[in-house]
Amino acid sequence: MKTLHIQAKEWFDKVNGNSYFSARVTIDNTLPTEKTIYVPFQYGYGSQFEQAAFHQLQLDNILPEGTIYAPSRYCRENGIIYTSKKQENCLQRDVKAWGHN
Repeated sequence: MKTLHIQAKEWFDKVNGNSYFSARVTIDNTLPTEKTIYVPFQYGYGSQFEQAAFHQLQLDNILPEGTIYAPSRYCRENGIIYTSKKQENCLQRDVKAWGHN
């Protein structure tokens, strides 16, 4: 793995005061080994989308099992170019769709 980019979308449920997100993780962007992993719609706020993305990579056997406390540190220590971005204030339907292929 040379690069890892996480793109998340977030929806805030004003009625109940909860945040939800989904994400897409692109591995090796623009390389022949490029692959996209989807993180489904789930509760979370702040940088929780990064932890959820790394957990999904572990479930898909792309990253080793075990606890990764800081995604950016893991990438730095393993020579992986890492970026992440979250788009806030999205519609619920857009966030749900973003987490599926």
